[in-house]
Amino acid sequence: MKISQFAYQNFRNLQDGMFSPQEGVNVIYGKNAQGKTNLLEAMWIFTGGRSFRGAKDAEFLRMNASQKKVTLSMQFFSGEREQQAELFLEDGKRTSSLNGVKRKGSACLVGNFCAVIFSPEHLSFVKGGPQLRRSFLDSAICQIKPLYSKLLYRYQHTLQQRNSLLKDIPRHRELLDTLEIWDEKLAHYGSSILQERLSYTERIGAAAQKIYEGISGGKEAITLSYQSSAGMPVPAEQNFYDYLISSLQHRRAEDLSCGFTLSGPHRDDLDIFIDGASARAFGSQGQQRSIVLAMKFAEAQILSSVLNEPPILFLDDVMSELDTFRQDYLFNHLHGHQVFITCCDPENIRSFENGSLFRMEKGVLLQEETSCICI
Repeated sequence: MKISQFAYQNFRNLQDGMFSPQEGVNVIYGKNAQGKTNLLEAMWIFTGGRSFRGAKDAEFLRMNASQKKVTLSMQFFSGEREQQAELFLEDGKRTSSLNGVKRKGSACLVGNFCAVIFSPEHLSFVKGGPQLRRSFLDSAICQIKPLYSKLLYRYQHTLQQRNSLLKDIPRHRELLDTLEIWDEKLAHYGSSILQERLSYTERIGAAAQKIYEGISGGKEAITLSYQSSAGMPVPAEQNFYDYLISSLQHRRAEDLSCGFTLSGPHRDDLDIFIDGASARAFGSQGQQRSIVLAMKFAEAQILSSVLNEPPILFLDDVMSELDTFRQDYLFNHLHGHQVFITCCDPENIRSFENGSLFRMEKGVLLQEETSCICI
């Protein structure tokens, strides 16, 4: 997968412009707060997902813009086919088009443009809150199974309805009988989410384990374990619907007491172990970084096998967070990918024959003349 041209208008601090990246490595450098990450973010949302920074769509509009509309346009190759995608953000709402066919929202883009993002925020993947790890799984699954995003939306909507009911029941006891209806809907959507997450955890766990062994020189091994919030072992026979119904019924009194749903996929977690020991509790900073690197390359590996081509890689200011050994490992595994790297200073970074160097200054992107780039 390759981006051939990208244009942007009224997006954050970026001055309206267009650029044509190279097929290989594209380095975008500049001082902090110049717009480097904003550019990657603008390209990333063509995956159809949210900002990797957690921003709301309403935050994308450039301050003091004459028009209250963000317009993004991308030409990219998927296999041998060139595709044209557009994304419009206005009043916090999305509309999009793919190859001239317009749609509400951006669901039509999911699964068509695929990429992997690695940013400093991911370095807290191991020791951060469970929301980080759930988001990682969900974002990765959405790209290989586009309908999964609709499943997440329906689950979240049902969860909100059930939580509202839990808050109303203490004042209106007659509503208690209606709770079972929402339990069934939540278990219906939740069972599909649980099945997809367990399947992906098994798949990425095997891939990440091999990559981590390469990073550690075979000295350590990692394993992943999906942790359900239901308080009961996940059934091996994959009868997830009954499993979630039982959990909701078992914790109903607690849910009514606190006014929200205490168990389900929205409360699950992913545990990571190094040689059987919890990476969250005992992993060193270096081991945590190796885990994140392994997980991200495993994500890219799975995408490659599904797409039958390498996905695009966005590396947002992570070089300074990795030591020389891990930098070398990363650079040695970029072959075949179109890569976008942001950094403050391009000096003392290894050279790529097939690459371009861009400078970002006050939201303006300028290409610099160079036959090869040193990263």
